[in-house]
Amino acid sequence: MKKYFIILIVFTVFQGFSQQDSQYSLYQFNQFAINPAYAGSRDAIAVVADIRKQWGGVGGAPTTGVVSVHSPLKNKKLGVGLNVLSDKIGPKSVTGIYANIAYIAKLNSNLKLSFGLRAGYSMYRFNYSLVNYRDQNETIYTDLATTNKGTLDMDAGLYLKGKTFFTGLSVTHLNGGSVYDKSFQAANLTTGTLTDYSLSYDLKPHLFLVFSKSFVVNDNFLINPSIMVKSVAQDRSSDLNLNFFFMKRVWAGVFVRKGFGFGALFQVYATDKLRVGYSYDAGTRDRRRLGASHEIMLGYDFGSNKSKMVSPRFL
Repeated sequence: MKKYFIILIVFTVFQGFSQQDSQYSLYQFNQFAINPAYAGSRDAIAVVADIRKQWGGVGGAPTTGVVSVHSPLKNKKLGVGLNVLSDKIGPKSVTGIYANIAYIAKLNSNLKLSFGLRAGYSMYRFNYSLVNYRDQNETIYTDLATTNKGTLDMDAGLYLKGKTFFTGLSVTHLNGGSVYDKSFQAANLTTGTLTDYSLSYDLKPHLFLVFSKSFVVNDNFLINPSIMVKSVAQDRSSDLNLNFFFMKRVWAGVFVRKGFGFGALFQVYATDKLRVGYSYDAGTRDRRRLGASHEIMLGYDFGSNKSKMVSPRFL
């Protein structure tokens, strides 16, 4: 029998075809996390902290934390920003810091098009002492130790924003590269035979396509459907959202994620500048085995004003 790591289903990234980037359910309220062209779009110094705990019923499941800040410059033709990321999945952890710049072109009084680039350094750590096996006496891996390797990383994006809609296209890991390549042996304690294996972790470009449109019912209520498509190699997934904005303060919505199931989210403006978001991913697929996912976001906009923050252009 083979050994099984408890979350092997997410560690298939070693094959280089599944999605490697962090999952976000509150992406609509924090576009900067997935698109460098969003820098400066809030017309304020925007600071956001986001933490996500995925599959709460599984040990070693994905945990992601990101802190970002971005702002337009005085001429509002450029946006700059900084991202700090921590992502852990079982024996793999990633820590990265990225600088960002975006050029903002005003097409007309209601339409802006941004071009963004992000570059940074990511440290990948593989700690095999964290791997758990179902049968401790059957097989042991030899010549496996903690591995650390850093790499340069680059992203790019486009962001088009109107008065009641936005659309974004971004690509991460443009420069690709191999982060991890390891050969090792597995020893069977019963037969004494050795089997050769190899593991590799190659960064693959990830494409994110987002579209969101707000329909204003009256001054205190609007409806906002949106879609996000994520693609890497042969793997593709999508999120469909339906959100509602009440009393110029509260966003509430539901979403469905292909291959996973349903979820709910909300965002509240505690003040004109402070916003709080939360999402709950029920995950009807494999829910009993994996558990639900939770995400919390805090955002604060320095120098913003109320009229800008409560309009459909909040995104």
